[in-house]
Amino acid sequence: MTVEFKTRKELVRTYARHVSRGKVKFYNRYGFTLVPRRREGAYLYDVNGKKYLNLHCNGGVFNLGHRNPQIIEAVRRGLETYDIGNHHLISGPKAMLAQRLAECLPGDLNHAVFGVSGGEAVDLAIKLARATTGRPGIVSALGGYHGHTGFALAAGDDRFKAPFGPLSPGFSQVPFDDVPALERAISDETAAVIMEPVPATLGMRIPHPNYFREVRRLCDQRGALFIADEVQTGLGRTGIPWAIEHFGVVPDILVTGKGLSGGIYPITATCINDRVYKFVVNNPFIHISTFGGSDLGCLAALEVLRITMDEAFLAEVNRKAERFRQGLEAIRRGHATVFKEIRQLGLFMGLRFTSGTFSMVLSKALFDNGLYAIYSANDKRVLQFLPPLTITDEEIDQAFTILDTSLWQMRRSLKYRGLKFLADRLAAEPV
Repeated sequence: MTVEFKTRKELVRTYARHVSRGKVKFYNRYGFTLVPRRREGAYLYDVNGKKYLNLHCNGGVFNLGHRNPQIIEAVRRGLETYDIGNHHLISGPKAMLAQRLAECLPGDLNHAVFGVSGGEAVDLAIKLARATTGRPGIVSALGGYHGHTGFALAAGDDRFKAPFGPLSPGFSQVPFDDVPALERAISDETAAVIMEPVPATLGMRIPHPNYFREVRRLCDQRGALFIADEVQTGLGRTGIPWAIEHFGVVPDILVTGKGLSGGIYPITATCINDRVYKFVVNNPFIHISTFGGSDLGCLAALEVLRITMDEAFLAEVNRKAERFRQGLEAIRRGHATVFKEIRQLGLFMGLRFTSGTFSMVLSKALFDNGLYAIYSANDKRVLQFLPPLTITDEEIDQAFTILDTSLWQMRRSLKYRGLKFLADRLAAEPV
């Protein structure tokens, strides 16, 4: 069966009719319409042939680039023996992946329950925290993001959950990196605190070095669990296996996903310590996921871990991170009136500008010049830079050239009222 359309216009029109007219309307209005067909390494190619350097990577799904040949080969070999599998039965690929995760996770995070999406994995983390502690309360960070499913949605911001009416009670939010606020929020009814080590949607806010030590201390003091949401920050993205390790603490539950799939086969994992595991042992069928931890998905994830947990690979991530740091700082100095800050932990980067207007118009200029990157939904001043961990030095230098060129274009163009109006309209759009 073919998936080809006669024209790009026909493809977009069919998508609008049967998938999302609102999304197409938004992209067309601001000239952001990208219809990927060919994809390879660090690049996406529109069906019209235009090439884009991808520094968005869908939040880290494509940590190892698009269509990584090693991941594809692992799944192809697996197809000779396996299919999705049966979630009711014992699975060799599940056992191997859970063992490998335990080997590379800190502390006593020795067990894993698998899912398909990050939201599903976060839902399970919250369910297990409540079941383990017998408490209802969940504390999360204002401006953070954990997914669009039930409990994950309840832990997020109002603009995502308000349209859906009353959600599960017991959820509260505090400012990120604010210890006194967290201390006031945690009570004897708190089951868990859930946070991203570096919240991407909040603009890649790098916390104080002692913040998560205080989170851990307060959780221990009140008998609550600490859940680290590493769906975006894990798997070598920050230059070490897990971002939370930068801060010297071990969570009770760690959620990983996106990049675990290798961009080829969806899979996530809710990794739990021995205390939480006791509940799972006593209630082995309390949570099931038909496609979670599919045998083929496990094979893709095993290959991801083989690549990303290698010391030489991580050393290369850190070398590239330093190259980005130096190059971005040189560009920032050249545009210091508008480009104010580089937020960086490994290859998890945010570029903060003077206003959301500027960064959003810059996103459009980058797009026009062949680089795909987007701004942070909850801090529009910050442009997210999430390159593949496999990006080459030549591609890094290409990103610098496009960024510098686009900045000069924007600094000139923002003098014109018409573009300023476009920027203000764009700033008002939900993302």
